[in-house]
Amino acid sequence: MTEILTPIDLPPQFPDHTQLPEEDGTFVKNFQEHPQSIILTDSLSSVLQQLHPDGQYCIGQDSGIYWRETEPPEKGAEAPDWFYVSNVPPKLDGKIRRSYVFWREFKPPLIALEFVSGNGAEERDKTPLWVSGTGTTQKPGKFWVYEQIIRIPYYGIYEIHSGKLEVYHLIDFTYHQLEPNERGHYPIPLLQVELGLWQGSYQNQTQLWLRWWDLEGNLLLTGREQAELESHRAEQEHQRAELERQRAELERQRAEIAEQKNAQLLELLRARGIDPDALS
Repeated sequence: MTEILTPIDLPPQFPDHTQLPEEDGTFVKNFQEHPQSIILTDSLSSVLQQLHPDGQYCIGQDSGIYWRETEPPEKGAEAPDWFYVSNVPPKLDGKIRRSYVFWREFKPPLIALEFVSGNGAEERDKTPLWVSGTGTTQKPGKFWVYEQIIRIPYYGIYEIHSGKLEVYHLIDFTYHQLEPNERGHYPIPLLQVELGLWQGSYQNQTQLWLRWWDLEGNLLLTGREQAELESHRAEQEHQRAELERQRAELERQRAEIAEQKNAQLLELLRARGIDPDALS
Protein backbone atom coordinates (compact mmCIF):
# COMPACT_ATOMS: atom_id res chain seq x y z
CA MET A 1 0.00 0.00 0.00
CA THR A 2 1.42 3.35 -1.01
CA GLU A 3 1.35 6.10 1.61
CA ILE A 4 0.17 9.43 0.25
CA LEU A 5 1.86 12.49 1.76
CA THR A 6 -0.17 15.65 1.88
CA PRO A 7 1.40 19.09 2.27
CA ILE A 8 1.23 20.67 5.71
CA ASP A 9 0.29 24.30 6.04
CA LEU A 10 3.07 25.83 8.12
CA PRO A 11 2.49 29.11 9.93
CA PRO A 12 4.09 32.08 8.21
CA GLN A 13 7.50 33.12 9.41
CA PHE A 14 7.64 36.19 11.63
CA PRO A 15 8.21 39.23 9.37
CA ASP A 16 11.49 41.11 9.36
CA HIS A 17 12.32 44.81 9.03
CA THR A 18 11.79 44.76 5.24
CA GLN A 19 8.22 43.50 5.61
CA LEU A 20 7.02 45.81 8.36
CA PRO A 21 5.82 49.43 8.01
CA GLU A 22 8.52 52.01 8.67
CA GLU A 23 6.05 54.75 9.64
CA ASP A 24 2.58 55.09 11.09
CA GLY A 25 1.54 58.15 9.15
CA THR A 26 1.73 60.60 12.06
CA PHE A 27 3.38 63.99 11.90
CA VAL A 28 6.52 64.91 13.78
CA LYS A 29 5.19 66.56 16.93
CA ASN A 30 7.44 69.64 16.94
CA PHE A 31 10.23 71.35 15.03
CA GLN A 32 12.82 70.50 17.70
CA GLU A 33 12.61 66.71 17.34
CA HIS A 34 14.85 66.26 14.32
CA PRO A 35 17.55 68.79 15.35
CA GLN A 36 17.51 67.29 18.85
CA SER A 37 18.09 63.80 17.44
CA ILE A 38 20.83 65.05 15.13
CA ILE A 39 22.79 66.87 17.85
CA LEU A 40 22.74 63.74 20.02
CA THR A 41 23.93 61.46 17.21
CA ASP A 42 26.49 63.86 15.79
CA SER A 43 28.19 64.63 19.11
CA LEU A 44 28.34 60.95 20.10
CA SER A 45 30.30 59.85 17.01
CA SER A 46 33.78 60.03 18.60
CA VAL A 47 32.65 57.90 21.55
CA LEU A 48 31.04 55.32 19.27
CA GLN A 49 34.19 55.08 17.16
CA GLN A 50 36.11 54.16 20.29
CA LEU A 51 33.49 51.73 21.59
CA HIS A 52 32.79 50.16 18.20
CA PRO A 53 35.85 50.30 15.95
CA ASP A 54 34.15 47.56 13.92
CA GLY A 55 31.08 49.78 13.39
CA GLN A 56 28.72 47.26 14.99
CA TYR A 57 25.99 49.46 16.43
CA CYS A 58 22.85 51.21 15.29
CA ILE A 59 21.00 54.37 16.22
CA GLY A 60 17.30 54.83 15.64
CA GLN A 61 15.63 58.21 15.23
CA ASP A 62 11.83 58.04 15.17
CA SER A 63 12.26 54.40 14.11
CA GLY A 64 9.91 51.65 15.18
CA ILE A 65 10.91 48.92 17.61
CA TYR A 66 8.62 45.98 16.82
CA TRP A 67 8.02 43.89 19.92
CA ARG A 68 4.86 41.87 19.01
CA GLU A 69 2.86 40.88 15.96
CA THR A 70 -0.41 42.74 15.52
CA GLU A 71 -2.82 43.73 12.82
CA PRO A 72 -2.11 46.32 11.59
CA PRO A 73 1.60 45.70 12.25
CA GLU A 74 2.44 49.21 13.43
CA LYS A 75 0.29 48.72 16.52
CA GLY A 76 2.92 46.25 17.72
CA ALA A 77 5.71 48.82 17.66
CA GLU A 78 6.94 51.72 19.73
CA ALA A 79 9.03 54.43 18.13
CA PRO A 80 11.39 56.23 20.54
CA ASP A 81 12.53 59.61 19.32
CA TRP A 82 16.13 58.39 19.74
CA PHE A 83 17.68 55.07 20.76
CA TYR A 84 21.03 53.29 20.62
CA VAL A 85 21.74 49.55 20.33
CA SER A 86 25.26 48.22 20.82
CA ASN A 87 26.94 45.32 19.05
CA VAL A 88 24.43 44.85 16.26
CA PRO A 89 25.09 45.37 12.54
CA PRO A 90 24.07 48.77 11.13
CA LYS A 91 22.58 46.93 8.15
CA LEU A 92 20.82 43.58 7.80
CA ASP A 93 21.59 41.42 4.76
CA GLY A 94 23.15 44.47 3.17
CA LYS A 95 19.94 46.48 3.50
CA ILE A 96 19.48 49.70 5.44
CA ARG A 97 17.40 49.13 8.55
CA ARG A 98 13.82 50.29 8.20
CA SER A 99 12.95 49.37 11.79
CA TYR A 100 14.29 47.36 14.71
CA VAL A 101 12.57 43.98 15.06
CA PHE A 102 12.97 42.80 18.64
CA TRP A 103 11.79 39.22 18.03
CA ARG A 104 14.57 38.72 15.49
CA GLU A 105 17.51 40.23 17.35
CA PHE A 106 16.53 39.80 21.02
CA LYS A 107 18.83 42.65 22.09
CA PRO A 108 17.28 45.74 23.68
CA PRO A 109 18.61 49.24 23.11
CA LEU A 110 20.89 50.46 25.87
CA ILE A 111 19.05 53.77 26.04
CA ALA A 112 15.86 55.25 24.59
CA LEU A 113 14.90 58.93 24.69
CA GLU A 114 11.55 60.60 24.19
CA PHE A 115 11.15 64.31 23.40
CA VAL A 116 7.83 65.35 24.89
CA SER A 117 5.60 67.99 23.34
CA GLY A 118 2.58 67.63 25.63
CA ASN A 119 2.35 66.74 29.29
CA GLY A 120 4.29 63.46 28.99
CA ALA A 121 1.31 61.25 29.82
CA GLU A 122 1.98 59.00 26.83
CA GLU A 123 5.65 58.60 27.67
CA ARG A 124 4.87 57.81 31.33
CA ASP A 125 1.95 55.47 30.60
CA LYS A 126 2.37 52.26 32.65
CA THR A 127 -0.80 50.54 31.38
CA PRO A 128 -0.01 46.81 30.99
CA LEU A 129 -0.97 44.68 28.01
CA TRP A 130 -4.30 42.99 28.70
CA VAL A 131 -6.12 40.43 26.57
CA SER A 132 -9.76 39.53 27.31
CA GLY A 133 -11.31 36.12 26.87
CA THR A 134 -12.74 37.26 23.56
CA GLY A 135 -9.33 38.27 22.28
CA THR A 136 -9.83 42.01 22.77
CA THR A 137 -6.60 43.71 23.72
CA GLN A 138 -5.88 46.84 25.69
CA LYS A 139 -3.14 49.01 24.23
CA PRO A 140 -0.18 48.93 26.64
CA GLY A 141 1.55 52.10 27.72
CA LYS A 142 4.91 53.09 26.30
CA PHE A 143 6.58 53.18 29.73
CA TRP A 144 5.32 49.65 30.47
CA VAL A 145 6.55 48.29 27.11
CA TYR A 146 10.03 49.75 27.58
CA GLU A 147 10.23 48.50 31.17
CA GLN A 148 8.51 45.10 31.08
CA ILE A 149 8.86 43.83 27.51
CA ILE A 150 11.84 45.39 25.73
CA ARG A 151 13.60 46.10 29.05
CA ILE A 152 15.65 49.06 27.95
CA PRO A 153 18.26 49.74 30.68
CA TYR A 154 18.02 53.55 30.46
CA TYR A 155 14.94 55.55 29.53
CA GLY A 156 14.93 59.35 29.30
CA ILE A 157 11.92 61.64 29.05
CA TYR A 158 12.66 65.23 28.06
CA GLU A 159 9.88 67.83 28.15
CA ILE A 160 11.11 70.34 25.58
CA HIS A 161 8.83 73.24 26.54
CA SER A 162 9.48 73.07 30.30
CA GLY A 163 13.10 71.93 30.12
CA LYS A 164 12.40 69.01 32.46
CA LEU A 165 14.48 65.84 32.12
CA GLU A 166 13.75 62.50 33.80
CA VAL A 167 16.05 59.50 33.45
CA TYR A 168 15.09 55.99 34.59
CA HIS A 169 17.38 53.00 35.14
CA LEU A 170 16.12 49.42 34.96
CA ILE A 171 16.99 47.59 38.20
CA ASP A 172 15.47 44.18 39.00
CA PHE A 173 13.02 44.54 36.08
CA THR A 174 11.70 47.85 37.41
CA TYR A 175 12.46 51.44 36.38
CA HIS A 176 13.92 53.61 39.13
CA GLN A 177 14.17 57.35 38.55
CA LEU A 178 17.76 58.55 38.83
CA GLU A 179 19.03 61.61 40.65
CA PRO A 180 21.47 63.84 38.73
CA ASN A 181 25.10 64.06 39.82
CA GLU A 182 26.82 67.20 41.09
CA ARG A 183 27.00 68.53 37.51
CA GLY A 184 23.28 68.01 36.98
CA HIS A 185 24.00 65.12 34.60
CA TYR A 186 22.94 61.48 34.45
CA PRO A 187 25.86 59.05 33.96
CA ILE A 188 25.39 56.22 31.44
CA PRO A 189 28.49 54.15 32.33
CA LEU A 190 28.22 51.53 29.57
CA LEU A 191 28.19 54.33 27.00
CA GLN A 192 30.94 56.20 28.88
CA VAL A 193 28.97 59.43 28.83
CA GLU A 194 26.69 61.64 30.91
CA LEU A 195 23.35 62.98 29.71
CA GLY A 196 22.21 66.47 30.60
CA LEU A 197 20.82 69.79 29.40
CA TRP A 198 22.77 72.52 27.59
CA GLN A 199 21.61 76.06 26.84
CA GLY A 200 22.73 77.21 23.41
CA SER A 201 22.02 77.63 19.72
CA TYR A 202 21.84 74.81 17.19
CA GLN A 203 20.42 74.93 13.67
CA ASN A 204 19.05 78.45 14.22
CA GLN A 205 17.25 77.50 17.43
CA THR A 206 18.27 78.74 20.87
CA GLN A 207 16.94 76.61 23.72
CA LEU A 208 17.82 73.89 26.21
CA TRP A 209 19.14 70.87 24.33
CA LEU A 210 19.79 67.32 25.45
CA ARG A 211 23.57 66.87 25.18
CA TRP A 212 26.30 64.39 26.06
CA TRP A 213 29.32 64.98 28.29
CA ASP A 214 32.19 62.60 28.97
CA LEU A 215 32.53 61.14 32.46
CA GLU A 216 34.87 64.00 33.44
CA GLY A 217 32.22 66.57 32.58
CA ASN A 218 33.56 67.75 29.20
CA LEU A 219 30.89 68.58 26.63
CA LEU A 220 30.98 66.30 23.57
CA LEU A 221 31.06 68.49 20.49
CA THR A 222 29.27 68.13 17.19
CA GLY A 223 31.34 67.95 14.03
CA ARG A 224 30.69 71.62 13.29
CA GLU A 225 31.54 72.68 16.84
CA GLN A 226 34.76 70.67 16.67
CA ALA A 227 35.66 72.27 13.33
CA GLU A 228 34.94 75.74 14.75
CA LEU A 229 37.06 74.94 17.80
CA GLU A 230 39.95 73.75 15.62
CA SER A 231 39.59 76.86 13.47
CA HIS A 232 39.64 79.04 16.59
CA ARG A 233 42.71 77.21 17.89
CA ALA A 234 44.44 77.59 14.52
CA GLU A 235 43.64 81.32 14.50
CA GLN A 236 44.97 81.65 18.05
CA GLU A 237 48.14 79.80 17.05
CA HIS A 238 48.51 82.08 14.02
CA GLN A 239 48.06 85.15 16.24
CA ARG A 240 50.57 83.76 18.75
CA ALA A 241 53.11 83.11 15.98
CA GLU A 242 52.54 86.61 14.58
CA LEU A 243 53.03 88.12 18.04
CA GLU A 244 56.29 86.17 18.45
CA ARG A 245 57.42 87.41 15.03
CA GLN A 246 56.62 91.01 15.99
CA ARG A 247 58.47 90.60 19.31
CA ALA A 248 61.50 89.18 17.51
CA GLU A 249 61.42 92.06 15.04
CA LEU A 250 61.18 94.57 17.89
CA GLU A 251 64.16 92.96 19.62
CA ARG A 252 66.11 93.07 16.36
CA GLN A 253 65.30 96.77 15.93
CA ARG A 254 66.27 97.50 19.53
CA ALA A 255 69.56 95.66 19.07
CA GLU A 256 70.21 97.56 15.84
CA ILE A 257 69.48 100.90 17.50
CA ALA A 258 71.72 100.00 20.44
CA GLU A 259 74.50 99.04 18.04
CA GLN A 260 74.11 102.34 16.16
CA LYS A 261 74.20 104.33 19.40
CA ASN A 262 77.31 102.45 20.52
CA ALA A 263 79.04 103.15 17.19
CA GLN A 264 78.11 106.84 17.45
CA LEU A 265 79.52 106.99 21.01
CA LEU A 266 82.78 105.39 19.94
CA GLU A 267 83.06 107.80 17.06
CA LEU A 268 82.44 110.76 19.42
CA LEU A 269 85.16 109.57 21.82
CA ARG A 270 87.67 109.20 19.02
CA ALA A 271 86.78 112.69 17.74
CA ARG A 272 87.69 114.03 21.17
CA GLY A 273 91.00 112.22 21.17
CA ILE A 274 89.94 109.49 23.52
CA ASP A 275 90.85 105.91 22.72
CA PRO A 276 87.79 103.73 23.58
CA ASP A 277 89.99 100.64 23.87
CA ALA A 278 92.07 102.32 26.58
CA LEU A 279 88.95 102.78 28.69
CA SER A 280 88.22 99.07 28.96
